[in-house]
Amino acid sequence: MKPKRYSLQKRLIIYISLFSVVLGCVLIFAAYRIALEEINEVLDKQMQSLAERIAENHPRPLQSQIDLEKQYSEEDLFVDIWSYANTATPLHPQNVLVAPVKKAGFYKHQTPYGTWLTYIIPSDQLQIQVSQQQNVRQELALELAGNMFLPYMLFLPFAVFGLGWMIRKNFQPLHDFKTELASRKAQELKPIEMKDYPLELEPTIQEMNHLFGRISLAQQEQRQFVADSAHELRTPLTALNLQLQILLQQFPQSDSLHNLSQGVLRMQHLVNQLLSLAKQDASDSLIEPAQMLSLNQMTVACLEQLIQLALQKEIDLGVEQQQELRIQGQASTLHSIIYNLIDNAIKYSPKGGVINVSIFQQGQQAVLQIEDSGAGIDPTQFAQIRQRFYRIHNHAEIGSGLGLSIVDKATERLGGTLEFSQSSSLGGLCVQVKFPVVEA
Repeated sequence: MKPKRYSLQKRLIIYISLFSVVLGCVLIFAAYRIALEEINEVLDKQMQSLAERIAENHPRPLQSQIDLEKQYSEEDLFVDIWSYANTATPLHPQNVLVAPVKKAGFYKHQTPYGTWLTYIIPSDQLQIQVSQQQNVRQELALELAGNMFLPYMLFLPFAVFGLGWMIRKNFQPLHDFKTELASRKAQELKPIEMKDYPLELEPTIQEMNHLFGRISLAQQEQRQFVADSAHELRTPLTALNLQLQILLQQFPQSDSLHNLSQGVLRMQHLVNQLLSLAKQDASDSLIEPAQMLSLNQMTVACLEQLIQLALQKEIDLGVEQQQELRIQGQASTLHSIIYNLIDNAIKYSPKGGVINVSIFQQGQQAVLQIEDSGAGIDPTQFAQIRQRFYRIHNHAEIGSGLGLSIVDKATERLGGTLEFSQSSSLGGLCVQVKFPVVEA
């Protein structure tokens, strides 16, 4: 089962929002408790002061008019003065009168309609009582706390929005880091600069730089191994080929020697392709200066190098259309593209075939087109033939499967595109390499 993924940014926003709501509930409870204590202190002082002033002014019996079923406010205080000798004064739960006490102070009196708080001052003959409903204090404290909580709830959405914006803003370096990694090419293994990344990302960046270094070292060792191996093979293969040519002069009718010679030639071709591939991989890690190149001159140079192979197969190799065009890039890279494409065309064209090379401008692009009269390639295989060591099994020629891979990578390096199609005039493969043209 695939593990459920989550967004740390969204999770932080949700957690902070829930924390803000819980914090608001804690605040309203704390505000309620503080307000209740302050209200109790103020109203207790008020009740005590009122009772003491009454006691100082020779009080007479007095009975307040209290409706126990009514809900009073915090301003309502009820004064009762009753004589101990007055048996007509009822002392039952239906009123707020408290049985005689010996000590002045606050007393709670429970009635069927709620609790009343009473301050009592007893004397020899009278008992002075100042009473108030207890729940009015609780309601007042709750009202004050609610008035404090209401602005908090009104501003909470704006606070959450602001927190979300700040979280997204602080997570921006992660997005920048992701963008920097995504914009890198496969062979770009230079260390990541710290720039303005926060300290929390520094360990990750350092470990990734260490990883890039190890990968770069491993690739360098691999390229060096291929280059060294191919270089070491060139000398014995050349010597072996010379010995075979001597044997063929002595025994020209030997089929075994002819087959062996063809095998050695293929091995030499493979070694040359491996050297070219190793040189191309090595150049990816180096910054070579680009220069202005003549597509025509480079094509003619490659034709001169390969014309002998074409003559051996009696192939008509020529330039069909030529337009003077210039591109920006490295000479070795452009030479690798043209040489490999013409070499492939010669290799897979039949004896007595035709190869046409054209150079023309198409919009803002310089186009190198190479057509041959060979068997062509199934369009479904156009994507696979770009891969290293991919071979088309129905071709009689035995190659290394590296030529088009080298061309594809070199074309990408020059900022061009490689396209395959069927030649409408010759019936074989048509290859077009398109480069950004540079105006002379």
